[in-house]
Order: sequence, then C-alpha cells, then structure tokens
Amino acid sequence: MKFYDREEEMKILLDNEMQSRDHAMFTVLMGRRRIGKTSLLLHSLKGTEHAYLFVSKDNESLLCQKFRKILEESLHLSIYGTITNFRDLFEIIMKESEKRHFTVVLDEFQNLYTANPSIFSEIQDIWDRYHATSRLNLIACGSIHSLMKRIFEDKSEPLYGRPSSKFILHPFRLSVIKQILSDSHPEYSSEDLLCLYMLTGGVAKYLELFVDRGNLTKKNMLDAVCRQDSYFLSEGFDLINNEFQRDYNTYFSILQLIASGMTQRTEIDGVLQKSMGVYLKKLESDYEMISRQQPLKAKPGSKITRYQIKDPFLRFWFRFIYPYQNLIESNQLSLIRENIEHQYNQFTGRTLEAYFQQKAMESGRFTCVGNWWDRKGEKEIDLLALNDFDHTGMVAEIKREKNRISLPGLQKKVEALPVTFHKYYFQLPYVPQQAEIRNRLRSSGVASGACKFL
Repeated sequence: MKFYDREEEMKILLDNEMQSRDHAMFTVLMGRRRIGKTSLLLHSLKGTEHAYLFVSKDNESLLCQKFRKILEESLHLSIYGTITNFRDLFEIIMKESEKRHFTVVLDEFQNLYTANPSIFSEIQDIWDRYHATSRLNLIACGSIHSLMKRIFEDKSEPLYGRPSSKFILHPFRLSVIKQILSDSHPEYSSEDLLCLYMLTGGVAKYLELFVDRGNLTKKNMLDAVCRQDSYFLSEGFDLINNEFQRDYNTYFSILQLIASGMTQRTEIDGVLQKSMGVYLKKLESDYEMISRQQPLKAKPGSKITRYQIKDPFLRFWFRFIYPYQNLIESNQLSLIRENIEHQYNQFTGRTLEAYFQQKAMESGRFTCVGNWWDRKGEKEIDLLALNDFDHTGMVAEIKREKNRISLPGLQKKVEALPVTFHKYYFQLPYVPQQAEIRNRLRSSGVASGACKFL
C-alpha cells in the first residue's frame, strides 16, 4: 500500500529536523501499535543522515552490540573499545553530534527500561550536559501508551520536561479511509466502507493487509478475518498484552463485557461481583482504551454514564473473537463467521453511530459531538453536534434501516432536550422529502433530520 496522508505529522518532523541543524531537538512520537509510526518516521527521513535503532527486549550488552553496528554503518561513527552499556553509547552519539548534524531514532523506546531500569536517568544526565552544544535530532518512538506517558509526562520521572516536541499519531481520518478504499476498490459499497471502518478504525497496518490482499468487500473482509491463518485472530492479545502489568484477567473481562453491550458500571460490577471503579478509571485514563460517555452537556458530576471501547477493531475483537478461543483452537472458525453474520446488523448499528459522530467532529464545524439520552433511557438522540461559538448544531437519527427512522419521534426527543440546549439552532444533515414534518420542526425553533450512510 502506498503512503497516505500524514501531512501535518510530516511537517512537524521536517520542521524539527531542520531546527536540529542549529540546535538539538528531542521529539517524542507516541501511538498504538500498527498505527504507522515507523513508516512515518522513515518516510520523513528519506535523504537525510540517520540511524534507526529498534529497541528489542534484549539485555543491555546485546542491545549495544546491535546499535553499535547500525551506528557504524549508517552514520560512519568510529566507536572504539568494548561498549556494554547504553550510557557510553549515547554519550558517544551526543559528542559526535557536536561536530555534525544527524538523526537517531529509538523505536519502542519504552523497552530500554527492560534492559536497564536506571537508563532514563542516564539519558537525562547526558542530554542535559551536551544538548546545548549538540545538533542531534533525537526521536523517541513508543507504542505502549501507559509507559510512554509515565516516562515523559510524570513529573517524578527523569525525562519529564526534556522533549522539545511531542505528539500522538492517530488513526487515519475517515476521508483517508474512503480514499484508500476508493483507490483500490472504486466500486465499493456503503457496506464495504462500514465493514472496513469497523475492522480497521483507520489503523494503517490493518488497512494495508486488506488492500494488499485484495480483500475489500464486506464478505471478503469477514472471510479473511475468520481464516485459520488470519492475522486478526490473535491481534487483540498482541496489541494489549504489554499494557497490562497486572490484573490481566480482570481488564480483559471488563472489556469483553463492554463489547457485549454491558456499558454501565452497575452492570459490570454485578457480573464480576466486585467494584470495578479503579479498573475502569485506569482503562480510561492510564491505558486510554475506553471512553466514558455521558449525555452531551450533562451536569458536572452526573452519574449517567456509559463506557465504550475506543478502538473500533478492539470493539469487534472483544465481541466476536476473544470469547471464542475454544473455537479457534479447535479450528471451528466457520461458527465464528456465522455468529458475526448473525449479529452483524445489530453490532454495526452502534458502529454506524460512531462513524457519523467521528465524521461530524472531523468536519471542523463543531466544538463538541456526542449523543444524548434522558435519565430513564427512554429518549435518545443518536447524534448531537454543537458549535459553542455561533450556537449552531446538528441533530440526527442514525439507523441502518430507513423504516426505523421517525422524524416525528426525533421531534419529540428534540423537544425533551434540557434548557441548556435552547440557545442552539439545529441545522439539517439530511432531510427526507417530508415537508410537513420538516416545517413543523422548523416552526418549533429547531431543525432535525435523519442521517443515511454515504
């Protein structure tokens, strides 16, 4: 698959590389695994003098042997004597960068801790001593979110405050997903696009797998997921095993319950027979795997809360793959495929809501996007998007089947919105040819409509 998008990220990296020709720069790039961090870095460094160092989970001496060879070959460094610790190697790099400019990438940076727990303090010491006279473009890249956050954002950690630039690489935007699909499968259907979004969420590696193998129809994508040699069957484990340092089973149980539709804490506590507040907070804040959803503009401290797995692929994996490891081990993948097909429309109804909420946010028109439901859960608006600067907004009903869309029903929900929303004028994303209903809605001071998938 060719290189797509990333214009803003490329600009950051190129600007930092240019600045480092005069003074040292320390860039931190974070992002979940498979998101395309390495491809982005290598693409941005084409034509520059650089060394790419992948930090595997080897002991420090072995790592230094590997790094030494790469540095000698890539940067033509002259390294004499035996180097058994990263401190000495890093000091050589910093001293050399006083003479000339170059880039060093340390990929999976957080793994250095495995080699030597004191290594970040040593990096801090050497960086502080040399960076004022150095012209090194140092890039630290990591995929274990919780560890990278702690290394660079915890005030008690030695490398806090050292980076000159820090950013997160996010999944591709919806427009890019559509472009990738259109380039490889111009005759794609709405179902194909929805399925691709559900299975990839814009993650570069997943998109590449489907594109390179030509699996770009809904049927072919789901068939590919349920093959015996499928990359995706174990991907959930590979993706998050390293994040959870303890209580592995508890976190997996919570994520499975949320994926199955138990989105309220009371439901989760009831099934697991234990208060899960601490674990939910860590999943939300430390690991950033779930989001806490509340009705848009809910009062501070409101207990009306639902939880959702943020990553579309993980939502799918915990719903359809993880609970059925026995079927995978016994090679009964056809049963998993049948179960996906059976529940597909129901499951993708929520996926469609997430799609349009993301689309609304990416439009650049709104300051906050979400949905709204009343305390009893009897009235719910699928999409509510607001602009707090000009007090405009959009309200929409999102359903897979047209016959389930009711504009009179949506009108009642809009009328039930709390007084907080009375200052907003709601515009239409899409209005069926029902003039009478449309006029009634507008005469009430709001406009509302139904979204269809395009």
